[in-house]
Amino acid sequence: MIEDPDPGPDSGPEGRMLSSPDDELEYSPNSSQHDLSELSALELSEEVGPNKSLLCQPEKSGYRDTVYVKAAHIFQGIRLDKAPDKVVLRYGEEPPIDLPDFEDETNLRLSYELAFSALKYQDILENILIDSCFYPNVSIPDALTSLVVVMLYDFQDRKFQSRLITDVEQSISEVQEVENLLNSFKTKLAAALARCRIKHDALSIYHILPETVRKQEQRASTLPLYAWVNTCKISPEGICDDLKKEGYTEVKSALDFDCKSFCMDQHCSDVIIFPSHLKSELLNIELCTGYKLLFQDKSRSLAVHSVKTLLNMDDDILLVNMGSWYTVAHMSTLTNQNTSKIYVCGVKSQVKDSELQDLFTNMGCKNIEVLNENFIDIEAKDQRLQKVKVILLLPRCSGLGVSNPIEFILNENEDADLLKDHSQGSIPKDKLHVLAEHQYEQLKHAMQFSKAQAIVYCTCSVCPEENEVVVKKALELGVEGNKVQPYRLSPPVLPLCSAEEIHSSIDKFFKLEPSEITNGCFLAVLTRERDPSETVSVKDVLARAAAKGLLDGIELAKTSKREKKKKKSKTSLVKPSTNEGMSTQIKIAEFLNRETKPHAKLSSEMLTAKAPAPQKSTAPSSSPPQKKLVKMPPNALVPSLMKNLPSTSKGFERQMITMRPRPEDKMVALKPVEIVLPPVMVTYSGAQANRSQIPAPQFYYRWIGGKTGSLGAPSTSKKTEKPKENLPSTAVRHPQPWL
Repeated sequence: MIEDPDPGPDSGPEGRMLSSPDDELEYSPNSSQHDLSELSALELSEEVGPNKSLLCQPEKSGYRDTVYVKAAHIFQGIRLDKAPDKVVLRYGEEPPIDLPDFEDETNLRLSYELAFSALKYQDILENILIDSCFYPNVSIPDALTSLVVVMLYDFQDRKFQSRLITDVEQSISEVQEVENLLNSFKTKLAAALARCRIKHDALSIYHILPETVRKQEQRASTLPLYAWVNTCKISPEGICDDLKKEGYTEVKSALDFDCKSFCMDQHCSDVIIFPSHLKSELLNIELCTGYKLLFQDKSRSLAVHSVKTLLNMDDDILLVNMGSWYTVAHMSTLTNQNTSKIYVCGVKSQVKDSELQDLFTNMGCKNIEVLNENFIDIEAKDQRLQKVKVILLLPRCSGLGVSNPIEFILNENEDADLLKDHSQGSIPKDKLHVLAEHQYEQLKHAMQFSKAQAIVYCTCSVCPEENEVVVKKALELGVEGNKVQPYRLSPPVLPLCSAEEIHSSIDKFFKLEPSEITNGCFLAVLTRERDPSETVSVKDVLARAAAKGLLDGIELAKTSKREKKKKKSKTSLVKPSTNEGMSTQIKIAEFLNRETKPHAKLSSEMLTAKAPAPQKSTAPSSSPPQKKLVKMPPNALVPSLMKNLPSTSKGFERQMITMRPRPEDKMVALKPVEIVLPPVMVTYSGAQANRSQIPAPQFYYRWIGGKTGSLGAPSTSKKTEKPKENLPSTAVRHPQPWL
């Protein structure tokens, strides 16, 4: 029996309803039941906020029998197990009925939605069945308990109204039996539901859910649709033009959406965003049926574009746990299909393999190769994967960053067990630890591929244990036993469009938090450190490009002998500071020796020499120096100059002798001498221009001898009589031409 509370004079609608459940909850057109329905709908609309789609939904009439059976199968596999002392209902171990085959995706999606809703309210529905005395008064097999729970949720969601059944629908006897039993208990079931609401002080069972689950449902109701453009068939600009012809308008962002609009994504140039209510309409247009526009979660597009930035023209790619085949196709459209290959592992069914090949052919993707082995079973030295340079790793994760888990499961071929964690808004620690260990093993195995140069790691989780902790742990371990460069963390090459994204990029990770316009995701890029011994110069890169025929016949300039000599001369400029003046005078002597050859005959007739002053190392002379006319042979100038040099040691004489016959010095003096020399022509300017007629050998002699004594011809310019070290103007105009 149902206990009826005694209503007081000030009792509200809830009290009056419970006072006479047989009258108030009998589903006839009475005012109390009408008030109850309006109150629940009003409160639910206020909680949802700006989304008004729930108020615009038509009156629910129930589902087909096959949808109930499929939902019962899903619920049986994901229901929450309770401790033995808290078990309320007993569920069978075997499926209740043979699973029907679905011909379309719509009924499959409805089955998942119904099972997920029953899972979220499992405790409430079980208590209603006990409180209403449905159990144990009704004798029903334990295998049908899952079917009773999912049909009870739909029954109360229809406000205990009868289901409309069409004649063309195929009926299932077990579904008809459970429906008749629920209809016979509808008054008691409604009363039990009302008492549950009063107990939790909630206007509807929606408000009994945890706050995290309610926020997730609100985000799912407003989450827009993301679709990427198949550039093998059409360009993004062409898609925009076709959409505008269909009556759609382009806006700047998802916040500006109206009834029929779209916008381009800020992170991926080939991704278009639509309002969620347009999906059924868009699926029927030619752009979607012709595989030109494909709907997929944005996190997968972010991962694919991150891989693209790491590729060279002929690099291969390995995809691990790709989930949806759309991810493989999207990667193919962004690569050069003539030179790169995309390997996908884990496809063991030959029938599925043939179906995939047909799908890829329809999409225009030609560079996809399917591998039957699981990723963990593939050896790092597999000959098929020697050209793989980038590995895209999409491991199984908790998916707690996803707002609509049903769409994620259907689109990414994920396990329905994902709904269990989403129904509670969190994941148990032991399950999180198992997921993290599996992710770490896959990332560590990916790092063993010595030919690979980068790894892109992407999850749809917001738990650090699955994201930053896994990546840092793998980087700390490194690669053992392989003589390859270690991996390091690199920031993904993606635009940063918000303050949160900029803040998260400090740690070189890319993270999106769940919001009303996008699901949450995590992205990390690991690249190998460059080997210092294998530094590639620009010329090497150009040479490789020319060898591959990428420069269209452009010839690369070879390094000339003059450039090589310049490099050698630059390295020889740094000399020890000891006896620097002596080494400079030796070079001057060699320079004069080369320059006096063209003027040897003229020099022997005009030069006057003066006896050099005695050196400290020689015996002093008692007679004063005398002038005499000397007829010098062509090469007599250098020996006379060498006598003027201070004799310090025999080592410098050997240095002079060894430096003179070097072929480099002779070759350096050839062409520059003709352009720069004679330097005396540049020394004088203006009024002293007439002195340019003085023979070059006389100028050289006066300049060298200025330090030891007076010259034969007196000079009127004091500037030329200064010691060699005090000639800044000459040094500027002639920067040591003998070097």
